[in-house]
Order: sequence, then C-alpha cells, then structure tokens
Amino acid sequence: MGTAQPCRPRRLLEEHGGTVPAQGLDITVEAPDNPHSSPYEMYSFAAHFAEVRVHEKTGTVHVPRMVGVFDVGRVVNPKTARSQLIGGMIQGISMSLHEAGVVDNTIGQIVNHDLASYHFAANADIGSIETHWIDAVDSYTNPLGTKGIGEVCVVGVAAAIANAAYHATGVRIRDLPLTLDKFLAQDR
Repeated sequence: MGTAQPCRPRRLLEEHGGTVPAQGLDITVEAPDNPHSSPYEMYSFAAHFAEVRVHEKTGTVHVPRMVGVFDVGRVVNPKTARSQLIGGMIQGISMSLHEAGVVDNTIGQIVNHDLASYHFAANADIGSIETHWIDAVDSYTNPLGTKGIGEVCVVGVAAAIANAAYHATGVRIRDLPLTLDKFLAQDR
C-alpha cells in the first residue's frame, strides 16, 4: 500500500514543481459568454409560507409548519437539494426568532460571540417543514439548466414569519428577531 500524494494541479506541477511560490499565483478563469444573459433574468425564485403561533402572554413565536416552493432550474440531486432547502429554511427560522448580535456600545464589540450566549434554533424549535420545487429546466442559464439553490431558501423565511406574526397579532415588527419587547413596544 503506497502513501497518498497531495493533489496538485498540472500547471502548478509543470511551472513551479508542485509548490506555490512565495509571491503567490495569478489565476485567470474565463467563462464562455452566455448569449441569453442580456434578454433574460436567470435567478432562482422562492415562495415561503409560514403557520405561526404567538403566545398571548409571553409573546413567544412558534412556527409549527413551514412550506417552501422553489424555482431552481434542473435539480441534479434531489436528496441533497431537499436537504439544502430544509437547512436554509431552518436557518431563516432561527434568524427570525432567535439570532441577535448584542453590541456593547461602550466598547463597540459584540458581547454574545460564542455558542453559550448566541441563541439559534434547535431541534425542538422546528416544526414541520415541507419543500417543493418546480421541476423545470431553464435552458437559458447554462447547458445543464441549473440555477443557484444556496441562498434562495433562506431570504424569504423571515418575511413570511414576520407577516404571519402580524396577521396573528396586528403588530408589524420590522427588525429581527421577533421578540416580546418588540410586540409590546408597538402601538396597536
């Protein structure tokens, strides 16, 4: 059994003997022009739907059910795509209900910069999450017909939860996380 050799790009091996020079490397990548990039938009799209319950006395917001529908072009691997979409939606729930960076204005530093004091969603905070995608190939984006799936699953979640909380309470909150003090500070 031989020892594993590190993977070195061919050009690095040929031009520098496999070692990165002290001054570093200049790398240029050229992508082929997409003739459709001007007349068409090639973004991913999402619609998020949230069922929200707000505790009458404590103002605690709970999301028992969330549904996301996505247009992300061709899905190459459904299992990992579903995991990415669910994970992003959980991240959005966490951002909406728990995550807050607390700044000490006297020293100008974040004081909850560790996992002991920075709160984020745990398993018990997450209810039912459903993901669906439109099974449509976008032939204008690239030869595979794929689109980005990384952020589209996160960005709409906070708006869906805040809107659902507004419909439940009549109080519009425009900054995150949604907490009791923000519900009480608003005039109804």
